[in-house]
Amino acid sequence: MALTESAPAVPPAAHAPEGERTTTGTGAHEGILRRQSLRESAARTYARSLPIVPVRARGLTIEGADGRRYLDCLSGAGSLALGHNHPVVLEAVRKVLDSGAPLHVLDLATPVKDAFTTELFATLPAGLADDARIQFCGPAGTDAVEAALKLVRTATGRGGLLSFTGAYHGMTAGALDASGGATDVRVTRLPYPQDYRCPFGVGGDQGAELAARWTENLLDDPKSGVPTPAGMILEPVQGEGGVIPAPDTWMRRMREITASRSIPLIADEVQTGVGRTGAFWAVEHSGIVPDVMVLSKAIGGSLPLAVIVYRSELDAWKPGAHAGTFRGNQLAMAAGAATLAYVRENRLAERAAALGARMLGRLRNLAAEHPCVGDVRGRGLMIGVELVDPYAEETGSSAPPADPALAVAVQQECLGRGLIVELGGRHSGVVRLLPPLTLTDEQAAAVLDRFADALAAAERAHRPGRPPRPRSAHRRNATGPSH
Repeated sequence: MALTESAPAVPPAAHAPEGERTTTGTGAHEGILRRQSLRESAARTYARSLPIVPVRARGLTIEGADGRRYLDCLSGAGSLALGHNHPVVLEAVRKVLDSGAPLHVLDLATPVKDAFTTELFATLPAGLADDARIQFCGPAGTDAVEAALKLVRTATGRGGLLSFTGAYHGMTAGALDASGGATDVRVTRLPYPQDYRCPFGVGGDQGAELAARWTENLLDDPKSGVPTPAGMILEPVQGEGGVIPAPDTWMRRMREITASRSIPLIADEVQTGVGRTGAFWAVEHSGIVPDVMVLSKAIGGSLPLAVIVYRSELDAWKPGAHAGTFRGNQLAMAAGAATLAYVRENRLAERAAALGARMLGRLRNLAAEHPCVGDVRGRGLMIGVELVDPYAEETGSSAPPADPALAVAVQQECLGRGLIVELGGRHSGVVRLLPPLTLTDEQAAAVLDRFADALAAAERAHRPGRPPRPRSAHRRNATGPSH
């Protein structure tokens, strides 16, 4: 199939301010895309929906080989907390390179590693940092998830696991087992609370409480078929699941339920960490302290790095029980330490909270003008816009069905206007915005202007010519996460 696949379509000219186009030609761009389609695996994803060839980048901006420039609200799937090639990251990397320090050290102690660990521990919730251990894993978040699952199974001697519908924890076998859609009998999937498509049909605090009671009853019912598990893993904000913030009250209930039953609680902060949601770590919104935190993406300052941090009482590893050749990436540790320090010293989490709230407000105003926008939600600079088919017949649900075709159209219209966005959600109907934490007010306005234009264009092309369902039938989250 790959040998006969045509090259991806070249996006239309980006609508960028005068002077943003460069003199780079399109020949190299088209040739690289053609060779990619002939050589690379059919498993590639971003390359299909974003047929660009990045050659330079700085901050929010990517320049393609065709000379077009784009505002990047994908940010390496959330890994670029400071955007592309931030000066403090480049300086940290150059310092290591110029020092002659080894770049590959397995799990040996080094000054670079010590500085990273010290900076990381300075940012952790106090209740964890005061008595924590750190395990350097393989380079990706999914490796850290695997380590966390193995850790709690080793420490408890139990095998089962609790996870949640809509979850995403990575692409390795164990991480996929814990993600939504898996069928592994060792993993029990529980309802994750949400307002717009509440599994109990009520939303809000009542929906969150019903989800908590479901969990509690399942664990306490001797005939439920679910023995006491090795751990519970959850995302404080589901990213791939559709940018769904967990209510703070529900997070506290999960902490109470697991603590009272001696079940380790694992918080997957791979995408939510390092200021993304408006707190340095997303668990801080609810005030809980998990037993294990899974960290990757932004902690490497744009380079591959993944760790788990956990209570010392769980440290039941034997030497060599969990290893990985590339767990000693010195460049990533240096870049990560610089990123963590910059976010902390410049209070970028607080900045993300304030700017994200303003962006959510403008998007909700935009939603009032477009029936195809079913819900706008998020926390900090982790934002989702769920697109729906407002012309669909009533199905008994309080929310119309998701419209993945429209979401793809919006993504492509955004690309044509020089804006890179991600898609996600259970039905791939959520447009996701993950801009860097260094986003300026002016850049945020440009992002939203381009998104608004793209949304209007895509909606016009998809309007079937009949009136949408009444707005009162739509269940809209106008207030954000519960506190």
